[in-house]
Amino acid sequence: DFIRLAMLGFVLAIPFSYYLLTKWLERFAYQVEMQWWQIFLMAGMGTIVITLFTISFKSIKTALHNPAESLRME
Repeated sequence: DFIRLAMLGFVLAIPFSYYLLTKWLERFAYQVEMQWWQIFLMAGMGTIVITLFTISFKSIKTALHNPAESLRME
């Protein structure tokens, strides 16, 4: 579920970021062609990796936590 939410946010951010990047690159003296796969594909893969790492870390931390300590504090 978290990966779907992260990818939905990424897909919704692509048009906005593409527009801002092209406008920003137009102001330079030397023009550079921006190819979508170079930037957005790597950013999408980075998003998935960070999401998986975060979810894995939190899941392992929760699995190793002693439930008796949580109940004692309540």
